Amino acid sequence: MAYKFNSLLSKFDYRLPPALIAQAPAQPRDSARLLVYNKRNKKIRFDTFANIGKYLPKNSVLVFNQTKVWPARLVMQKSTGGKAELLYIGHDKKHIKCLANRKLALGSTLAIVGPFFKTRSRGFGRLEFEVKNHDGRYYFLRPNFPAEKITDVLKAYGITPLPPYIKHSPLTEKQKRKEYQTVFAKAGLSVAAPTASLHFTKLLLAKLKQQGIDIKFVQLDVGLGTFAPLKEENLKKGKLHNEFYNINRKTSEFLNLSKQQGRPIIAVGTTVARTLESAVKNRQLKKLQGNTDLFIREKYNFQFIDGIITNFHVPKSSLIMLISAFVGRKKLLMLYKKAIKKRYRFFSFGDGMLILP
Repeated sequence: MAYKFNSLLSKFDYRLPPALIAQAPAQPRDSARLLVYNKRNKKIRFDTFANIGKYLPKNSVLVFNQTKVWPARLVMQKSTGGKAELLYIGHDKKHIKCLANRKLALGSTLAIVGPFFKTRSRGFGRLEFEVKNHDGRYYFLRPNFPAEKITDVLKAYGITPLPPYIKHSPLTEKQKRKEYQTVFAKAGLSVAAPTASLHFTKLLLAKLKQQGIDIKFVQLDVGLGTFAPLKEENLKKGKLHNEFYNINRKTSEFLNLSKQQGRPIIAVGTTVARTLESAVKNRQLKKLQGNTDLFIREKYNFQFIDGIITNFHVPKSSLIMLISAFVGRKKLLMLYKKAIKKRYRFFSFGDGMLILP
Protein backbone atom coordinates (compact mmCIF):
# COMPACT_ATOMS: atom_id res chain seq x y z
CA MET A 1 0.00 0.00 0.00
CA ALA A 2 2.91 2.35 0.75
CA TYR A 3 4.09 2.00 -2.85
CA LYS A 4 0.63 2.88 -4.19
CA PHE A 5 0.43 5.84 -1.81
CA ASN A 6 3.80 7.23 -2.89
CA SER A 7 2.89 6.60 -6.51
CA LEU A 8 -0.31 8.62 -6.04
CA LEU A 9 1.52 11.51 -4.38
CA SER A 10 4.08 11.60 -7.18
CA LYS A 11 1.27 12.46 -9.60
CA PHE A 12 0.85 15.76 -7.75
CA ASP A 13 4.52 16.65 -7.71
CA TYR A 14 6.28 19.35 -9.72
CA ARG A 15 9.64 21.09 -9.69
CA LEU A 16 9.70 24.60 -8.31
CA PRO A 17 12.81 26.81 -8.24
CA PRO A 18 13.32 27.84 -4.58
CA ALA A 19 13.66 31.46 -5.67
CA LEU A 20 9.94 31.46 -6.58
CA ILE A 21 8.81 30.75 -3.01
CA ALA A 22 7.54 34.15 -1.88
CA GLN A 23 9.05 35.36 1.40
CA ALA A 24 6.89 38.50 1.68
CA PRO A 25 3.59 39.64 0.16
CA ALA A 26 3.21 41.93 -2.82
CA GLN A 27 2.83 45.61 -2.00
CA PRO A 28 0.13 46.69 -2.40
CA ARG A 29 -1.69 43.41 -1.93
CA ASP A 30 -3.67 43.59 -5.16
CA SER A 31 -0.50 44.12 -7.22
CA ALA A 32 0.07 40.36 -6.94
CA ARG A 33 -0.03 38.61 -10.31
CA LEU A 34 -3.10 36.69 -11.42
CA LEU A 35 -3.44 33.72 -13.75
CA VAL A 36 -6.98 33.33 -15.11
CA TYR A 37 -8.15 30.04 -16.59
CA ASN A 38 -11.59 29.52 -18.13
CA LYS A 39 -12.56 25.82 -18.13
CA ARG A 40 -15.26 26.33 -20.77
CA ASN A 41 -13.19 27.95 -23.51
CA LYS A 42 -9.76 26.86 -22.17
CA LYS A 43 -8.41 30.42 -22.42
CA ILE A 44 -5.53 31.54 -20.19
CA ARG A 45 -4.93 35.16 -19.20
CA PHE A 46 -2.09 36.76 -17.23
CA ASP A 47 -2.87 39.90 -15.26
CA THR A 48 -2.86 41.32 -11.70
CA PHE A 49 -5.37 40.94 -8.88
CA ALA A 50 -6.32 44.61 -9.14
CA ASN A 51 -8.02 43.73 -12.44
CA ILE A 52 -9.81 40.58 -11.30
CA GLY A 53 -13.18 42.26 -11.77
CA LYS A 54 -12.69 42.11 -15.56
CA TYR A 55 -12.79 38.32 -15.47
CA LEU A 56 -15.50 37.55 -12.91
CA PRO A 57 -18.81 36.40 -14.45
CA LYS A 58 -21.73 38.79 -14.27
CA ASN A 59 -23.71 38.58 -11.00
CA SER A 60 -21.00 36.49 -9.33
CA VAL A 61 -20.98 35.95 -5.58
CA LEU A 62 -17.54 35.90 -3.95
CA VAL A 63 -17.36 33.95 -0.69
CA PHE A 64 -14.47 34.71 1.69
CA ASN A 65 -13.18 33.13 4.91
CA GLN A 66 -13.21 35.77 7.65
CA THR A 67 -11.22 33.72 10.18
CA LYS A 68 -8.56 35.51 12.18
CA VAL A 69 -4.93 34.39 12.44
CA TRP A 70 -3.43 34.49 15.93
CA PRO A 71 0.24 34.86 16.90
CA ALA A 72 0.13 31.27 18.09
CA ARG A 73 3.84 30.51 18.54
CA LEU A 74 5.36 30.96 22.00
CA VAL A 75 9.00 30.79 23.04
CA MET A 76 9.23 29.31 26.54
CA GLN A 77 12.00 28.77 29.06
CA LYS A 78 12.30 25.29 30.55
CA SER A 79 13.07 24.79 34.25
CA THR A 80 16.47 23.43 33.14
CA GLY A 81 17.27 26.81 31.58
CA GLY A 82 16.84 25.71 27.98
CA LYS A 83 14.22 27.02 25.58
CA ALA A 84 11.30 25.33 23.88
CA GLU A 85 9.05 26.61 21.12
CA LEU A 86 5.34 25.83 21.39
CA LEU A 87 2.52 26.19 18.90
CA TYR A 88 -0.88 26.84 20.45
CA ILE A 89 -3.57 24.51 19.10
CA GLY A 90 -6.50 25.04 21.47
CA HIS A 91 -7.64 25.09 25.08
CA ASP A 92 -10.37 24.00 27.47
CA LYS A 93 -11.25 25.31 30.93
CA LYS A 94 -8.00 24.07 32.50
CA HIS A 95 -5.45 23.17 29.84
CA ILE A 96 -3.61 24.59 26.85
CA LYS A 97 -3.18 22.17 23.92
CA CYS A 98 0.00 22.67 21.93
CA LEU A 99 2.80 21.20 19.86
CA ALA A 100 6.41 21.46 20.98
CA ASN A 101 9.64 21.52 18.99
CA ARG A 102 11.32 19.26 21.56
CA LYS A 103 10.46 16.66 24.18
CA LEU A 104 8.97 18.04 27.39
CA ALA A 105 9.11 16.14 30.68
CA LEU A 106 5.75 15.51 32.33
CA GLY A 107 5.49 17.54 35.53
CA SER A 108 8.07 20.06 34.39
CA THR A 109 7.41 23.79 34.28
CA LEU A 110 7.73 26.24 31.41
CA ALA A 111 7.71 29.99 31.76
CA ILE A 112 7.55 33.10 29.63
CA VAL A 113 10.41 35.14 31.09
CA GLY A 114 13.65 36.85 30.13
CA PRO A 115 14.83 40.10 28.51
CA PHE A 116 13.32 39.13 25.15
CA PHE A 117 9.86 39.58 26.60
CA LYS A 118 10.34 42.58 28.89
CA THR A 119 9.51 45.11 26.20
CA ARG A 120 6.28 43.24 25.48
CA SER A 121 4.98 43.15 29.04
CA ARG A 122 1.28 43.91 29.27
CA GLY A 123 0.88 43.84 33.01
CA PHE A 124 1.18 40.06 33.38
CA GLY A 125 3.00 38.55 36.29
CA ARG A 126 5.22 35.51 35.86
CA LEU A 127 3.47 33.21 33.39
CA GLU A 128 4.06 29.52 34.07
CA PHE A 129 2.79 26.31 32.49
CA GLU A 130 2.99 22.83 33.98
CA VAL A 131 3.31 19.95 31.52
CA LYS A 132 0.41 17.69 32.53
CA ASN A 133 0.01 15.20 29.69
CA HIS A 134 1.20 14.08 26.26
CA ASP A 135 -0.97 12.01 23.90
CA GLY A 136 1.79 11.08 21.50
CA ARG A 137 1.49 14.26 19.47
CA TYR A 138 0.09 17.11 21.55
CA TYR A 139 1.11 18.38 24.97
CA PHE A 140 -1.43 19.59 27.50
CA LEU A 141 -0.22 22.37 29.81
CA ARG A 142 -1.90 23.78 32.89
CA PRO A 143 -1.20 27.52 33.19
CA ASN A 144 -1.01 29.48 36.44
CA PHE A 145 -3.75 31.74 35.07
CA PRO A 146 -7.26 31.01 33.72
CA ALA A 147 -6.84 29.05 30.49
CA GLU A 148 -9.35 31.28 28.65
CA LYS A 149 -6.87 34.16 29.09
CA ILE A 150 -4.47 32.46 26.68
CA THR A 151 -5.62 34.72 23.83
CA ASP A 152 -4.45 37.76 25.85
CA VAL A 153 -1.10 36.06 26.40
CA LEU A 154 -0.77 35.31 22.67
CA LYS A 155 -1.49 38.94 21.82
CA ALA A 156 1.23 40.10 24.20
CA TYR A 157 3.91 37.45 23.66
CA GLY A 158 2.97 35.36 20.65
CA ILE A 159 4.80 35.10 17.34
CA THR A 160 2.95 34.81 14.03
CA PRO A 161 3.35 31.21 12.80
CA LEU A 162 4.39 31.70 9.19
CA PRO A 163 4.49 28.50 7.11
CA PRO A 164 7.74 26.49 7.33
CA TYR A 165 8.68 27.21 3.72
CA ILE A 166 8.95 30.94 4.49
CA LYS A 167 12.49 30.76 5.86
CA HIS A 168 13.83 34.24 5.12
CA SER A 169 10.95 36.63 5.74
CA PRO A 170 12.14 40.26 5.99
CA LEU A 171 9.02 41.18 7.98
CA THR A 172 9.11 42.23 11.63
CA GLU A 173 6.63 40.62 14.02
CA LYS A 174 4.46 43.75 13.83
CA GLN A 175 4.49 43.52 10.03
CA LYS A 176 3.72 39.80 10.07
CA ARG A 177 0.65 40.35 12.22
CA LYS A 178 -0.64 42.82 9.65
CA GLU A 179 0.45 41.20 6.39
CA TYR A 180 -0.40 37.59 7.27
CA GLN A 181 -4.00 38.65 7.97
CA THR A 182 -6.88 39.46 5.63
CA VAL A 183 -8.24 43.02 5.65
CA PHE A 184 -11.61 41.66 6.84
CA ALA A 185 -10.48 39.13 9.49
CA LYS A 186 -13.12 39.13 12.18
CA ALA A 187 -13.51 35.98 14.29
CA GLY A 188 -12.10 32.55 14.93
CA LEU A 189 -8.73 31.20 15.96
CA SER A 190 -6.53 30.12 13.06
CA VAL A 191 -2.84 29.25 12.97
CA ALA A 192 -2.64 29.92 9.23
CA ALA A 193 -4.20 32.50 6.93
CA PRO A 194 -6.73 31.83 4.16
CA THR A 195 -4.04 32.97 1.75
CA ALA A 196 -6.11 33.47 -1.41
CA SER A 197 -7.85 36.31 0.45
CA LEU A 198 -4.58 38.10 1.26
CA HIS A 199 -4.59 39.64 -2.24
CA PHE A 200 -7.73 41.69 -1.61
CA THR A 201 -7.67 45.29 -0.41
CA LYS A 202 -10.61 47.26 0.95
CA LEU A 203 -10.53 49.39 -2.20
CA LEU A 204 -10.64 46.34 -4.48
CA LEU A 205 -13.56 44.89 -2.53
CA ALA A 206 -15.42 48.19 -2.87
CA LYS A 207 -14.81 48.25 -6.64
CA LEU A 208 -16.13 44.70 -7.01
CA LYS A 209 -19.30 45.62 -5.11
CA GLN A 210 -19.78 48.63 -7.39
CA GLN A 211 -19.73 46.39 -10.47
CA GLY A 212 -22.48 44.18 -9.02
CA ILE A 213 -20.42 41.45 -7.39
CA ASP A 214 -21.87 40.35 -4.06
CA ILE A 215 -19.44 39.53 -1.25
CA LYS A 216 -20.25 37.14 1.57
CA PHE A 217 -18.27 35.66 4.45
CA VAL A 218 -18.05 32.28 6.13
CA GLN A 219 -15.62 31.04 8.76
CA LEU A 220 -13.29 28.07 8.83
CA ASP A 221 -10.57 28.05 11.49
CA VAL A 222 -7.42 26.91 9.73
CA GLY A 223 -5.53 24.32 11.77
CA LEU A 224 -2.00 23.00 11.73
CA GLY A 225 -3.10 20.21 9.42
CA THR A 226 -2.98 22.63 6.52
CA PHE A 227 0.84 22.25 6.63
CA ALA A 228 0.92 18.56 7.54
CA PRO A 229 2.12 16.13 4.86
CA LEU A 230 -0.52 13.73 3.62
CA LYS A 231 -0.38 10.29 5.23
CA GLU A 232 -1.41 6.89 3.98
CA GLU A 233 -4.20 6.98 6.57
CA ASN A 234 -5.70 10.03 4.85
CA LEU A 235 -5.90 8.08 1.62
CA LYS A 236 -7.35 4.97 3.24
CA LYS A 237 -10.06 6.81 5.18
CA GLY A 238 -10.61 9.56 2.64
CA LYS A 239 -10.48 12.13 5.43
CA LEU A 240 -8.27 15.03 6.51
CA HIS A 241 -7.69 16.78 9.83
CA ASN A 242 -10.73 18.29 11.58
CA GLU A 243 -11.38 22.01 11.26
CA PHE A 244 -14.28 24.01 12.69
CA TYR A 245 -16.52 25.96 10.31
CA ASN A 246 -19.54 28.21 10.68
CA ILE A 247 -21.94 29.80 8.20
CA ASN A 248 -24.30 32.54 9.35
CA ARG A 249 -27.92 31.64 8.67
CA LYS A 250 -28.63 34.83 6.71
CA THR A 251 -25.53 34.17 4.65
CA SER A 252 -26.67 30.62 3.93
CA GLU A 253 -30.11 31.85 2.86
CA PHE A 254 -28.53 34.38 0.50
CA LEU A 255 -26.15 31.82 -0.98
CA ASN A 256 -28.87 29.19 -1.37
CA LEU A 257 -31.09 31.66 -3.20
CA SER A 258 -28.17 32.76 -5.38
CA LYS A 259 -27.51 29.13 -6.26
CA GLN A 260 -31.16 28.61 -7.20
CA GLN A 261 -31.00 31.71 -9.40
CA GLY A 262 -27.98 30.33 -11.24
CA ARG A 263 -25.56 32.98 -10.01
CA PRO A 264 -21.91 31.81 -10.11
CA ILE A 265 -20.59 31.04 -6.62
CA ILE A 266 -16.84 31.76 -6.49
CA ALA A 267 -14.97 30.35 -3.48
CA VAL A 268 -12.04 32.50 -2.44
CA GLY A 269 -9.60 29.83 -1.32
CA THR A 270 -9.61 26.13 -0.53
CA THR A 271 -10.91 26.77 2.99
CA VAL A 272 -14.09 28.31 1.60
CA ALA A 273 -14.45 25.46 -0.89
CA ARG A 274 -14.22 22.91 1.94
CA THR A 275 -16.65 24.91 4.08
CA LEU A 276 -19.35 25.17 1.42
CA GLU A 277 -18.93 21.60 0.20
CA SER A 278 -19.08 20.34 3.81
CA ALA A 279 -22.32 22.19 4.45
CA VAL A 280 -24.11 21.26 1.24
CA LYS A 281 -26.78 18.62 0.73
CA ASN A 282 -28.77 18.35 -2.50
CA ARG A 283 -27.06 21.55 -3.71
CA GLN A 284 -28.26 23.59 -0.73
CA LEU A 285 -26.34 24.66 2.37
CA LYS A 286 -27.90 22.86 5.33
CA LYS A 287 -25.30 21.85 7.92
CA LEU A 288 -24.24 25.37 8.87
CA GLN A 289 -21.81 24.59 11.69
CA GLY A 290 -19.53 21.78 12.72
CA ASN A 291 -16.17 20.14 12.22
CA THR A 292 -15.14 19.06 8.76
CA ASP A 293 -12.56 16.48 7.72
CA LEU A 294 -13.62 16.57 4.06
CA PHE A 295 -10.86 15.39 1.72
CA ILE A 296 -11.58 16.73 -1.77
CA ARG A 297 -9.61 14.93 -4.46
CA GLU A 298 -9.99 13.58 -8.00
CA LYS A 299 -13.46 12.37 -8.98
CA TYR A 300 -15.08 14.55 -6.31
CA ASN A 301 -18.40 15.97 -7.51
CA PHE A 302 -18.62 19.64 -6.49
CA GLN A 303 -22.15 20.50 -5.47
CA PHE A 304 -22.01 24.18 -4.62
CA ILE A 305 -19.03 26.15 -5.91
CA ASP A 306 -18.76 27.17 -9.57
CA GLY A 307 -15.34 28.81 -9.54
CA ILE A 308 -12.38 29.28 -7.24
CA ILE A 309 -9.67 31.82 -6.48
CA THR A 310 -6.56 30.16 -5.12
CA ASN A 311 -2.81 30.43 -4.65
CA PHE A 312 -0.20 28.09 -6.11
CA HIS A 313 0.12 25.20 -3.67
CA VAL A 314 2.81 22.96 -2.25
CA PRO A 315 3.50 19.76 -4.22
CA LYS A 316 1.91 16.52 -2.96
CA SER A 317 -0.48 18.43 -0.66
CA SER A 318 -4.21 18.07 -0.04
CA LEU A 319 -4.58 21.63 -1.35
CA ILE A 320 -3.19 20.88 -4.79
CA MET A 321 -5.39 17.77 -4.85
CA LEU A 322 -8.47 19.90 -4.18
CA ILE A 323 -7.70 22.27 -7.05
CA SER A 324 -6.90 19.29 -9.28
CA ALA A 325 -10.34 17.88 -8.52
CA PHE A 326 -11.86 21.13 -9.73
CA VAL A 327 -9.83 21.72 -12.90
CA GLY A 328 -8.15 18.38 -13.65
CA ARG A 329 -4.69 17.23 -12.56
CA LYS A 330 -2.95 17.42 -15.94
CA LYS A 331 -4.48 20.79 -16.71
CA LEU A 332 -3.47 22.21 -13.33
CA LEU A 333 0.12 21.03 -13.64
CA MET A 334 0.21 22.60 -17.11
CA LEU A 335 -0.97 25.91 -15.62
CA TYR A 336 1.65 25.65 -12.88
CA LYS A 337 4.32 25.05 -15.52
CA LYS A 338 3.26 28.22 -17.36
CA ALA A 339 3.26 30.20 -14.10
CA ILE A 340 6.77 28.98 -13.30
CA LYS A 341 7.97 29.94 -16.77
CA LYS A 342 6.59 33.46 -16.23
CA ARG A 343 8.26 33.62 -12.80
CA TYR A 344 5.06 33.79 -10.77
CA ARG A 345 5.61 33.63 -7.01
CA PHE A 346 4.31 30.57 -5.18
CA PHE A 347 2.70 29.56 -1.87
CA SER A 348 1.23 31.70 0.95
CA PHE A 349 2.69 35.11 0.06
CA GLY A 350 2.75 34.32 -3.65
CA ASP A 351 0.57 35.09 -6.66
CA GLY A 352 -2.71 33.39 -7.47
CA MET A 353 -5.23 32.00 -9.88
CA LEU A 354 -8.85 32.49 -10.84
CA ILE A 355 -10.42 29.32 -12.25
CA LEU A 356 -13.76 29.90 -13.95
CA PRO A 357 -16.45 27.36 -14.86
